[in-house]
Amino acid sequence: MLEAKNITFQIGNITLISGFSASFEPGKLHLIIGPNGAGKSTIIKILSRLLRPQTGQIEYEGVDISSASESDLAKRRAVLSQAIEIAFPLTVREVVMMGRYPHFGGHPGQIDENIVDELMDFFEVAEFSDRNYQTLSGGERQRVNFARVLSQLWRENSTLSHINSDTTQRCRYLFLDEPLTFLDIRHQIGFMKKVREFACAHDVVTVGVVHDLNLAARFSDRIVLINDGHVVANGTPTEVLTTDRIMEVFGITPTFVPIEKSAMHLIFE
Repeated sequence: MLEAKNITFQIGNITLISGFSASFEPGKLHLIIGPNGAGKSTIIKILSRLLRPQTGQIEYEGVDISSASESDLAKRRAVLSQAIEIAFPLTVREVVMMGRYPHFGGHPGQIDENIVDELMDFFEVAEFSDRNYQTLSGGERQRVNFARVLSQLWRENSTLSHINSDTTQRCRYLFLDEPLTFLDIRHQIGFMKKVREFACAHDVVTVGVVHDLNLAARFSDRIVLINDGHVVANGTPTEVLTTDRIMEVFGITPTFVPIEKSAMHLIFE
């Protein structure tokens, strides 16, 4: 369980986040939505302790993370940002292996090699293994980076159909800050399916930011709608995505179309 309690974050005299409180359960995909400038990326950075709030606290499994060591957090908290710049001519495999750095000293072991192999296959980037990362397209780089991020959290003998049934393990925390940047529509859908598959594990807390309301409606278990740094609504997609709220926050009127594989589909004119 991840809990944010009365978070306020300011830069100078400008308040970006005010009184933000929310709980994020393991085994569910939580998505944060809102207009540009609402504070979505700031919230992700605070939840993952990349930023520290002026007031309030973030708790992982009931423990305030403000004093947690970086090495401990690195083993169970991973963040995928919008774009990753790597200045050195590393191979794709070397980039994915970067996610394993917190778990070994000196040189990767066989477990690390096996995890990297599995995730490169999972994200369909194994064919790029020996290529210079800098020669990849934006979408290819993003797929490589998600393999890197998940390798940071992956545990040996995990499978995609039954990910880690050991209930004694501490939770792992995955944060996604607009992860669909650079991806074409096929890879957007594929990416979200993979996220859901990983997020359903009982010991994984997944919180992401997306702009596309239809993807949020289709894939999320819970949605937090924010505007001007405040929580406007928090609940299931059908509870949060109402005509009145979308008009209030986004300034546009939606038309709802029911479809078989989703609770709703939104059309905007």
